[in-house]
Amino acid sequence: MTQATDYEPRPATIEDIARRYVAVWSEPDAAKRRAAIAALWAEDGVELVESARFSGHAELADRITEAYDEFVVGRRYAVASAGDVFAHHDAVTFTVRLVTEDGDVAWAARVFLVLGEDDLIRYDYQFTVQPLKA
Repeated sequence: MTQATDYEPRPATIEDIARRYVAVWSEPDAAKRRAAIAALWAEDGVELVESARFSGHAELADRITEAYDEFVVGRRYAVASAGDVFAHHDAVTFTVRLVTEDGDVAWAARVFLVLGEDDLIRYDYQFTVQPLKA
């Protein structure tokens, strides 16, 4: 039997997970957003940010919808990747940013995902980092 620490996602999967992760934060259609969440996170998947913990698809959907409404619609930021995806065993990490129309980076976070053998996110950690120019 393979131990969890021996699991390593396929390279094509790594890039796809990062792309879909970034896209879900900008999805305007609520039904598509919920479907994207279900396709990315395990049913009992968890996201942890500095001040909160979100568990399961329903809480993740509420969290992502709130962020979409506040930052994408409300402030017109684009959610973008810094293009720095890297994986090691069952972990994937990359930087996600909120970018203005002028290309200024207003906020950035280092995302650290722990995947299951089904390539679904089990744990999603976001660490706010110093924004770098887009």
